[in-house]
Amino acid sequence: MRQNVLILVAFVVLVGGRATTGGAGEPVDTAALGHVLDQWAVAWSSGDVNQLLPLFTDDVVYEDVTFGAVNKGKEALRTFATAGFEAFPGSSLAVTSRLIARDGKWGALEWVWRGKQTKDLPGLPATRRPFEVRGASIVEFREAKISRCSDYWDLTTYLKQVGLMK
Repeated sequence: MRQNVLILVAFVVLVGGRATTGGAGEPVDTAALGHVLDQWAVAWSSGDVNQLLPLFTDDVVYEDVTFGAVNKGKEALRTFATAGFEAFPGSSLAVTSRLIARDGKWGALEWVWRGKQTKDLPGLPATRRPFEVRGASIVEFREAKISRCSDYWDLTTYLKQVGLMK
């Protein structure tokens, strides 16, 4: 137990702080990066790919680990997001916690995804039943935008809730 507390304290010290300096001494506005993460959830909830894409660098790598999808560049992300918006119209992502590394290079979010799948995806038929699943995303920042994002979410819970698994 004591070791876990020490690890937690060390982690908080490493990632804590609001505005700090990066490796080269330039100020890091962690509050602004936190806003980027908040807007990430707003954009995914909007169903509007044009609201989502400005949050990312042109060479973004966006990975949905659960689906095994790796999207490289904004056009690949556009295609991936458009398919998601079409298959899960009206779905929402609510951030439950987030953090930004002190150096402003990394961030993490925990979130809850709610909605209904109304269009079939390869290997995932639409049942039109509501779902609510937890997930997490790890992001890398560059120039106040997301340059890499890896999403992890609970497919088993999803499948059970929509009736595709007992």
